[in-house]
Amino acid sequence: MSKDNTIYLGERKDFWERNRRSGGYLLKKRAKEISVSVIRGLLMFGLCFMIIQPMINRLAMSFMEEKDLYDSTIILLPRNVTLDNYRIVAELTTFPKSMINSLWISIVMSIAQIVSTTLVAYGFARFEFPLKKFWFGCVVMLIIIPPQTIQTALYSSFTRFDIPGILGLFGVPGIFELTTGSPLNIRASIWPYLLMCLTCMGLKDGLYIYMMRQYFRGVPDSLEEAAYVDGCGTMHTFVKIMLPDALPTIASCFLFSFVWQWTDLFYSRNFLTGFKLYSTEMSVMVSRMSKYFASDATQAVVVPNGRQLQLVSIAVLFCCIPLIILYIFTQRTFVESIAMTGSKE
Repeated sequence: MSKDNTIYLGERKDFWERNRRSGGYLLKKRAKEISVSVIRGLLMFGLCFMIIQPMINRLAMSFMEEKDLYDSTIILLPRNVTLDNYRIVAELTTFPKSMINSLWISIVMSIAQIVSTTLVAYGFARFEFPLKKFWFGCVVMLIIIPPQTIQTALYSSFTRFDIPGILGLFGVPGIFELTTGSPLNIRASIWPYLLMCLTCMGLKDGLYIYMMRQYFRGVPDSLEEAAYVDGCGTMHTFVKIMLPDALPTIASCFLFSFVWQWTDLFYSRNFLTGFKLYSTEMSVMVSRMSKYFASDATQAVVVPNGRQLQLVSIAVLFCCIPLIILYIFTQRTFVESIAMTGSKE
């Protein structure tokens, strides 16, 4: 008999001996642990299946010809395989131009949001200034109040844009109106949204300020005091001492920002109308299908609901692919951020 088998039999005999001495308690404890593990595994499998199963159905549907959609004998595997559906969706959504525009705009806006919200959150966490609680209450209100409530104000501000803004309040022509003869309309460009992101008024900026503030409040004051004693200024301390340890939380905020920017329709339709973005192109797919499938450009056809669902499902898959790739490369940082937050609280 080998040495490993001897050790295994010895441990097994020792387990039953200790179980006998404990009056069966050890066996009950081991059975309880195994039962909990099995139940936990089944629950995790069920939850994962609920998330993955719709994606598998959409993937299988994307390879089906239209006649397969109405065949009740086909559940998952298509009988007639085709890749033409992907070409149709690409043409309906102006792919890949819309995808590239969405990618670089989402990255730029997310970086602008993270830079501004990190600085503001650090100020709320470490400095005292007049009306601090009031301004932080405004941050909380920014989380609660939906952006649709200020849509009219945003439209008016950026269609008659003036940097001081105070001149128009007193009936004096704005700076651009004095120089060009008419107010400056920047609503259909990238500048309004970029200005909002840089001034912490972008999509979900209040949430990022709150998350970063909670992290900075948990950092010991002694780290900053030691840096000040060594001659570091406020900004140098922030960059060299505070930011390196805050990278997991910053990465989490960046991920949230990128995902929300990627699928945003409100700000895209209001300010980014000059760009073809994948989210906006996907939202008008159904209205374009009738003319796309018409043999005559002057007429329109009625596209069956099953066909509409199939093409929209493919567009959703296209939309999810960049997010899945991003999560694959950043999941360790994201999980580390959650673990750090839990350990501090």
